[in-house]
Amino acid sequence: VQLVESGGGLVQPGGSLRLSCEASGFIFISYDMSWYRQAPGKERELVARISSGGGSTNYADSVKGRFTISRDNAKKTVSLQMNSLKPEDTAVYYCKVRGIVYWGKGTLVTVSS
Repeated sequence: VQLVESGGGLVQPGGSLRLSCEASGFIFISYDMSWYRQAPGKERELVARISSGGGSTNYADSVKGRFTISRDNAKKTVSLQMNSLKPEDTAVYYCKVRGIVYWGKGTLVTVSS
């Protein structure tokens, strides 16, 4: 399994970012995919999940209405569109394959003025 996250950066409050995760080494279309995040000094938390076919999504209450998870099974990628970003969204964001214990390096999102 290999997961490579990208798209993080520094953004002002209220801004937007789009994270991407390129997957390889497993049958991508067979697995639900998730985005997690870990803020400094806090435990890693689930942000969003998408079913293997893309028809079902779930979000943490803290990001509902602001974040959108999507996937492209042909390209083996999963994305997280983040709008109306807040300072409390600052964290390292990771994508994850449901049921497989593997973490990539993540991508850092910093929301600050």
